Parts: sequence; C-alpha cells; structure tokens
Amino acid sequence: MNGASREALAAARERLDALTDSTSVDAAQLADELAAVTALLHREVSLRRVLTDPAQPGEAKAELARRLLGGQVSGTTADLVSGLVRSRWSQPRDLVDALEELASTAELTKAQQAGALDDVEDELFRFGRIVSSNTELRAALTNRAAGRAAKGELLRSLLGGRAHPVTERLVTRLVTVPRGRSLESGLESLSKLAAARRDRMVAVVTSAVPLSDGQKRRLGDALAKLYGRRMHLNLDVDPEVLGGIRVQVGDEVINGSIADRLEEAARRMAS
Repeated sequence: MNGASREALAAARERLDALTDSTSVDAAQLADELAAVTALLHREVSLRRVLTDPAQPGEAKAELARRLLGGQVSGTTADLVSGLVRSRWSQPRDLVDALEELASTAELTKAQQAGALDDVEDELFRFGRIVSSNTELRAALTNRAAGRAAKGELLRSLLGGRAHPVTERLVTRLVTVPRGRSLESGLESLSKLAAARRDRMVAVVTSAVPLSDGQKRRLGDALAKLYGRRMHLNLDVDPEVLGGIRVQVGDEVINGSIADRLEEAARRMAS
C-alpha cells in the first residue's frame, strides 16, 4: 500500500490493538465478522468504490457502512469498519486488503491470548510444506470449479482435531476466498502476520539433518543479531540441501554467496 492507504491501515491496526486488549471483546467473533465484511466488499465492487470515494465526506461513508451492517455484526465491528471507510484510501482494493489483514490479525491475537501463537505459526508453515509437496492436494484446494463447501470439508478432514482452531479458520478462509492470490503467497502473508504479533521476522531454515535445540537457539541468536529483530525459525529437513543448511529471510537467501554471514552463523552454532 502507498500514501493514504498506508496511513489508514496503520491507524486501523492501532484501533484493533486497542479493541483486542479489552477483555470484553471476543477476538474470534471480531475476526469472523471482519472476514464476512471482507467477503462482501470483495464481491460488491460498486459498494467498495462508494465507500472509498474520496469525493464523498468521510462521515457520510461511515454512516452508510453503519446502516449496511446494522444488525448484521456487533457494534464493535461496525465501529471499526466505519472508522476504516472514514479514512482515505489510495485505491478501493486497499480497503478490502486492510479488512482481511485485520481479520487475520484478530485471529492471531486470539491465539496469542491463549498462549498458542507459536503452535499456529508452526502449523501454518507445516501446512504450506505439505501442500507444496502434494500436487493433487494443491490442485484440489485451488480448483476454481470446486465449491467452497467441498474445500471446507476437505480442510476439516485434514486439519480438524489435528491443528489449532485458529489455524483451521485462517487456512479455510484463505482457501475458500483466495481473492486472486496463490495459496503459497497467502500462507506466507499469514506467517508474517503471526511473526509480527511479537515483533519477529521469519526465517525458513532448511538443513540436511534436523538441528538440535542448541543449534536452533544459536542460529536464532545469530540471525537476530544480523537483522536486528527477533527471529522465528520455520524448520525443514532436506538431505540434498547444499552446504548442509539454507536460510531464507524474506527475499534474501543466506548461502555461500554471503560468506561472512554464513561464517558468523557457523561460529555461533559451533560455540
């Protein structure tokens, strides 16, 4: 997002944090209702344009949103959405992207409150690895001809009782309402949001053999020092990985071409 949209999203994040800090607000219900509004505005292009029209007064747009949502969602959700449409957006799609992010963040906040955020992060990563290694499963989950109900039932059979409910809800929303994104990019975005709940970055670590707890701790410390942020490690094992270990942080891959960084990590792991 650029300009006005970035500022509007930053303000909305602050409002969401203030709401979910309150014990009277059900973060899961808030997430559910924000996701429903996201789906509505994704479908209704003309409504989306009206609610983001810079020529219309912000309060008039907020009042329209309240009328549309009245009785359909809680007052908390209606107030949050009204604040969003009162803001200025660079383009209509940005409003929908912001709503979707807030819905996912509310879910992750629910997991954090329950002490399960690490589990959700790990489950999202493992699910992504399973999908990437199973072409038939990926095809079934991304088949545009398949209905939402069928995809939801497939996910329940895969995740129900095996994953945290927050993980199941996040993945189900992503699969049933992809909004033009690939499954992989959607899972990556969710992983980054989860890490951001604790001001952490995500490192995907692929090693030839499983790392010991001590190695994981030392590698995490080395990467945190390197990037200036706490680091969440998503671990994968591939016996064919070159050099014994491969680390990816965002778009950057730490390999032999960045010898000084590898040497620093290796020294820390050996100490």
